[in-house]
Amino acid sequence: MKKLVLLVAVLAIFSCKNEPEIEYVLFSGKIENPQGDKVVVYGNEFKKEIKLKEDGTFADTLVVDKGYYSFSHGRERTSFFVSPGDNLKMSLDSKKFDETISYEGKGAENNNYLAAKFLANENFNFQEVYAAEEADFLKTISEMKTKAEETLSNAKGLAADFIEKEKKNINYEYLANLSRYPSYHPYYAKKENFEPSKELLADLENVDYDNTEDYKNFDSYKELVTGHYMDKVYKDSLMIESVDLIKGLKSQNIKNDLARELAYGISPSNENSEKIYHTIQAISNKEELKKEVSEKYNKVKNLVTGKESPKFDYENHKGGTTKLDDLKGKYVYIDVWATWCGPCLAEIPSLKKVESQYHNKNIEFVSISIDTPKAYETWKKMVNDKELGGIQVIADDAWKSKFVTDYAIEGIPRFILIDPNGNIVNADAPRPSNPKLIELFNELKI
Repeated sequence: MKKLVLLVAVLAIFSCKNEPEIEYVLFSGKIENPQGDKVVVYGNEFKKEIKLKEDGTFADTLVVDKGYYSFSHGRERTSFFVSPGDNLKMSLDSKKFDETISYEGKGAENNNYLAAKFLANENFNFQEVYAAEEADFLKTISEMKTKAEETLSNAKGLAADFIEKEKKNINYEYLANLSRYPSYHPYYAKKENFEPSKELLADLENVDYDNTEDYKNFDSYKELVTGHYMDKVYKDSLMIESVDLIKGLKSQNIKNDLARELAYGISPSNENSEKIYHTIQAISNKEELKKEVSEKYNKVKNLVTGKESPKFDYENHKGGTTKLDDLKGKYVYIDVWATWCGPCLAEIPSLKKVESQYHNKNIEFVSISIDTPKAYETWKKMVNDKELGGIQVIADDAWKSKFVTDYAIEGIPRFILIDPNGNIVNADAPRPSNPKLIELFNELKI
């Protein structure tokens, strides 16, 4: 009998040792007042869209590593933390997103702590905090860090490995806030030539900007790294030292993300586009990105002064259609915009002023909306309500419209100047609010 008991015990131990590890997370939830028909989970090179049922519920299996991930629905997002084996249930009301997020199930304690942390920071006023002078700014973000550390220390039921990660996360959030100050303060405080003190940024001097594991785990560290290297790149106009610095990084993930950031710098107005292109080809191992960048670079190479402009033939707000060829014989100043674009709308008063100044001159002003078909009526109404002048047309396929892609447009507003023969003068012309636009018009004797 003793031998039988011993055999059963041995088999039990053997069975436990060979029980397969759970490599996935069960993730489900319910959204009250949903703003769309899906939720999205993404992070660590992972992305998954989950369809909502009619009652606002969702459920899926996430095959992910342990770590922080983002959850988005409509225009709202939050972060949550999962480990393989978790069975996490989320609930929220999209009308009061942060105020209503709660979790149940395995992994809930970690995430209810995160939800409370995000809610506590909801009233963080960027403008007020970054407009403050150095001492007050540092006091604010230091107090935020201390409060977060105390909240973490007092939280109950948190996993030990989560606590260690969150300690790092809190520190990186503090450092990210610190790193933003040199660029945010002059904007919010309206100080054009502001330079921060060395003492303020002292904590950033000892940061390791080449840590693969932390780059994978923490969004704030990602922001720190990206800002650090891109600031170096553009401050020295892509001097060889900065390029070599990026090439020498150990983390391929960091190099790939920096390559994607650098790609935005390939534009008709950037004299360093060729250097950026070759740098991307050297540092990235993502063939799809390298192909996209090659296509963009080849387009940009053709968007030089004197080359024939890409054409458009779009619906006119007043009826019918307008082609670029219809405007030959005059200069054409084009504004590519959309009704949802804040910076685009901010240029409208200046654009109206320039249009008035050059009324009856040898120039036409064309505004091309890249609003989607769903926003068609919004576009029609805004043109009327804001009494927009010039020639108002709407592109036929939003961002994918041929004129937009031919000009390699990835951000708006974008302004283009074309000569009376239909050739490019400037594929990335000054904005109406920039005095250099009138200087350019004067040079051309428009």
